[in-house]
Amino acid sequence: MTTTTQAPTDVDRLRAAADFVREQETPDLLARVLPGLDGPELRAMTERCRFAHAALLVSPPDERTLRAELTAAGLSADGGARPSVVVRDRLAARHGLGAGELDVRILRPAVYGPGGERRAVEVFVLTDPAGSAAAVAAEERAADREAHLAFDVERPDPLVLRGLRAGFLRHGAAPDGGGYNPHEDGTVFYFAAPDETKTPYRRVELYARGDHRDVLAEHLVGRRASHPAETLLRLLTGAWTTQALAACAELRLPEAMSPSTARGAEALAPVVGARPENLATLLRYLAMVGVVAEEPGARGTFRLTEAGLLLREDAEGSVRALALMYGGPFYESFARLAHTVRTGEPGFEDRYGENHFDHFARDPELAARFDRSMTASAPMFDPLPQHPVVTAAAAAPGGRTVVDIAGGTGELLGRLLTAHPALRGVLLERAHVVEAARARLGAVAERCAFRTGDFADVPPDGDVYVLSRVLHDWDDERCREILRHCASAMPPEADLLIVERLLPVDPTPSLATAWDLHMMCNTGGRERTAAAYARLLADAGLALVGHSPLPLEAHVLHARRR
Repeated sequence: MTTTTQAPTDVDRLRAAADFVREQETPDLLARVLPGLDGPELRAMTERCRFAHAALLVSPPDERTLRAELTAAGLSADGGARPSVVVRDRLAARHGLGAGELDVRILRPAVYGPGGERRAVEVFVLTDPAGSAAAVAAEERAADREAHLAFDVERPDPLVLRGLRAGFLRHGAAPDGGGYNPHEDGTVFYFAAPDETKTPYRRVELYARGDHRDVLAEHLVGRRASHPAETLLRLLTGAWTTQALAACAELRLPEAMSPSTARGAEALAPVVGARPENLATLLRYLAMVGVVAEEPGARGTFRLTEAGLLLREDAEGSVRALALMYGGPFYESFARLAHTVRTGEPGFEDRYGENHFDHFARDPELAARFDRSMTASAPMFDPLPQHPVVTAAAAAPGGRTVVDIAGGTGELLGRLLTAHPALRGVLLERAHVVEAARARLGAVAERCAFRTGDFADVPPDGDVYVLSRVLHDWDDERCREILRHCASAMPPEADLLIVERLLPVDPTPSLATAWDLHMMCNTGGRERTAAAYARLLADAGLALVGHSPLPLEAHVLHARRR
């Protein structure tokens, strides 16, 4: 006697997906999707994305059947459906059809997780499958290629997306397509899960609100075998993106635009002082890289994306000053990169005839812009108020003092003092920066002493010393000198926290690798591995206790006197 196993019905599949979504905790699921992801990297990834839904494709004969199947699976049959551009295009390409031959929609009935968090079962509906679409439905039903689980990216920006993507690739996931859906202004990044994944789903989605087609282009290039010349052309035109963003900031185009109302070049041109036809060309390019988005159904009109908002001067976390620096003096110095590689002299010095810091010191407006640009990386500081060294100092009786060496306008020190009212602060900086910091710190300035000086003037008797994004400005010998000044000033039980990006020890893509080139060309400095920092610390009489990751691919290194 033989028995046959009946294939699960769509109701069974929908019910199983809903049960899966209800049961998952984001950290546990990430660790199962990407075996080997644990410790600090798992925590960092969990902070940046959360489990949102499981997805599957169904092909009911009609709308009535679909509603009945959803109800039978315990899912709401209410709510409207939206067109699914990404899955429609994937199916059309896979089966050699025109996109117009398929009608694919998305439904997302709500499901709630263990903590009551709102999630969904994402249901792709291939409607009215007749003719060639019937064959598509049958094959997809058997292969279940569109089934996946998805994570929503919190506060997406290009750096966060590139970091998450690099993490997925590092742990064995492979690019598997994606797309931008203008109907809901969202960008999808698909991955094939690693062979070792411990879930029933073989595909994973990262979903980012907004238009992130610049990062998506990198993802799609990584998926297909492109012509070598195409790869080089994409790389060679990177400078055009830098200048397009700088021009956008210089024209104050983001201030003239809105995230909610689309406007065309004719309306925007008189506001920003531009020629309409040239502005239209710039807007099309900015749409391609995700800074603005063209309004669906209103060709030639654009609205600002979340990324574009950051180019406003008054935006929280504004990168306007950074865009003007990268499109201005740093852009010009990079034109001398070959000179730097040949001679060891920073391209900045070859272009301007003096080093980075002296040049800025003689130009107050440029120096102020540089100081503002440094705040663009402030999200890397978010976890530092809860670093064990800081919390221990804050909890100590009598109050403790944090000394921020070359701390700029006090972005980091202000966060530490705001989070811990028992702490006192000392900011060591150049005279003009000290005045800007005093104004910026506001109420917490009452608990802060301001010292004008250089690295030789590190004040003694602090409890926690901070060097944030300082050492990468300098060569090894100057770093040893700076660290010796710190060691001489530090009491025996004091702690030193160093914030820097760490070079990877393998070919893993990293922001530190890019900044290594940047520092070499502009200041003569460099990024380093953790082991290289440990050697510099040892030469100065200090010991590396450990290090932990921060946002934007930074790390905080903890050192003490030996």
